[in-house]
Amino acid sequence: MELFRLMKKEILQLKMSEISKLEQKLIIKKIDKETLNIQILDNNILSLIVGEFNENLKKLEKLTKATLFFRGNSITVKGNTESTSTVSNAIRFLINKYLLTNSIEKSDIILSVNKNLDSDNHSNVQSFAQLIKTPRKSVIARSKRQSEYIKALRENDITIALGPAGTGKSFLAVSVAITMLMEKKVERVILSRPAVEAGEKLGFLPGDMKEKVDPYLRPLYDALYELFGFEKIDKKIESGEIEIAPLAFMRGRTLKNCFAILDEAQNATATQIKMFLTRIGENSKLVVNGDPSQVDLINKNHSGLTKSKNILSQIEEIKIIEFDHTDVVRHPLVSKIIKAYQKKADDQS
Repeated sequence: MELFRLMKKEILQLKMSEISKLEQKLIIKKIDKETLNIQILDNNILSLIVGEFNENLKKLEKLTKATLFFRGNSITVKGNTESTSTVSNAIRFLINKYLLTNSIEKSDIILSVNKNLDSDNHSNVQSFAQLIKTPRKSVIARSKRQSEYIKALRENDITIALGPAGTGKSFLAVSVAITMLMEKKVERVILSRPAVEAGEKLGFLPGDMKEKVDPYLRPLYDALYELFGFEKIDKKIESGEIEIAPLAFMRGRTLKNCFAILDEAQNATATQIKMFLTRIGENSKLVVNGDPSQVDLINKNHSGLTKSKNILSQIEEIKIIEFDHTDVVRHPLVSKIIKAYQKKADDQS
């Protein structure tokens, strides 16, 4: 309880610190009911917010229906009360993002006006409360559910996440897991994933166990290398601190002092998921991720992800997070594609 109180205090101090820094970088003046003048006093931040050939401002215009004029270190915003307020809050958010992570990415422009974010102090500072700092980049929650998911990964011993592709289920789990490993809060990270047919045909693939399962774990490797670099991750794999284990090989083990992730769990049966979850030992965290709409098993009814969610939903210590298309953080088209397929499925049912 005392630790939780101290964590809340640190987050509050972080918010106050970032608000103070924000005020040093930004001046907002209301000219009239439909016009705001925004001055950004840091040229580096200004250039990142404006973007090459003003592309970020053009994107903000399209997203907010406001008109933006850029000259010197000033951005003039014209529009109705809602649109000018949205632009103002978006720029506050982007400055805060830079102050905490030293970067502003193209996806942050969309995120800055995302209505799924909570708003507080008109700066969205609280959306950084679940910040994950890694050697190569800092990762932030890009939706309310992502924020809840990161919190669950840190605080719960078992987390189950369901949702469509591109919602950050694997990426965020890997980010938290390796960060805890680097901070020596756990001794090992175990990455597991069923091969397409629930992990039973690995023997037909050439190579040792790692080489057999590597193709199925490529998305997890991509996240590892993006956040921590090839050299650092390869050393951790060689030392055994990061372990690649097919789901079929988890039986009979007790997982102590580790963070284990079962990815693509929609291709595991309920019995296999039960087997994985019951491996949990002292000071360990287990994560089960999957997309119920992308089952690759020959008999799709054998998928145990949704069944396990329903069975375990009443256990208070197990946190279940369900994402939808509004949480997609890949290309904006991905959300539209998922929504279209979901509509077709709903119509057929």
